[in-house]
Amino acid sequence: MRMRPTLSWTPTEDLPPGSTDLEPVANALSSGGVLVLSGAGISTESGIPDYRGVGGSLNRHTPMTYQDFTADAQARRRYWARSHLGWRTFGRARPNSGHRAVATFARHGLLSGVITQNVDGLHQAAGSEGVVELHGSLDRVVCLSCGAFSHRRELARRLEEANAGFAPVAAGINPDGDADLTDEQVGDFRVVPCTVCGGVLKPDVVFFGEAVPPRRVEHCRTLVREAASLLVLGSSLTVMSGLRFVRQAAQAGKPVLIVNLDPTRGDRHAVTRVALPLGTALTAVAGQLGIPGSAPA
Repeated sequence: MRMRPTLSWTPTEDLPPGSTDLEPVANALSSGGVLVLSGAGISTESGIPDYRGVGGSLNRHTPMTYQDFTADAQARRRYWARSHLGWRTFGRARPNSGHRAVATFARHGLLSGVITQNVDGLHQAAGSEGVVELHGSLDRVVCLSCGAFSHRRELARRLEEANAGFAPVAAGINPDGDADLTDEQVGDFRVVPCTVCGGVLKPDVVFFGEAVPPRRVEHCRTLVREAASLLVLGSSLTVMSGLRFVRQAAQAGKPVLIVNLDPTRGDRHAVTRVALPLGTALTAVAGQLGIPGSAPA
């Protein structure tokens, strides 16, 4: 039987309640060397829902797994139909005050780096440089046969041509850019092949059930080793891809600070969890530090 990836987490211990005190976050940033690890929660104010918060997409939607995508042509048809429709909305999302604050902290020399679990590119759009995209980016497409890369805009053009008139109304858009559509709405949507070899195309993102490339993981581990502290923004840390860096930092004696409305799987490793909306919290921290944290890039 195929194992399903971990999609949810329930606390098995009493965790400290969330705080509204931003002073520990401000103090860490003022000391510099802060490594940011961001999750879907930082993009909710840009209109992209998170996975597990109130109203999170996992309440209504099971993400595509790597195993299903590679093994089942019909699963790929459903994925690309939903992703093609979702891309029209997803691609129009713009950075919010949280993304802009992170970019501002970096410009003022307070950060040692940014790792994001998101695939939306909004940190870069806000002006952050050198962002490590832990789970890849929806902007890119890769062929599973020959490894050729292409830009998502080109694939969108080809899918538009192959599916003229495809314009169903989606029930919602998910953090991975996947729109909620019924099988009836998917219909006979046509998937296009790689233009180089005719192989199967996949977005250059890490699906649930797929491993993050080892070299990328090691790069992130190096960033943790070199950082003075780790600041987690908008991640439940349910999956190991992000939680391992929290554990690494804590084991090395580096302060872990979390800004997330709901409890996280990493709370017991953190010196504080601030339970405030990210845009509000980071803009307030920027104000405490005397820097404009939400000016557009």
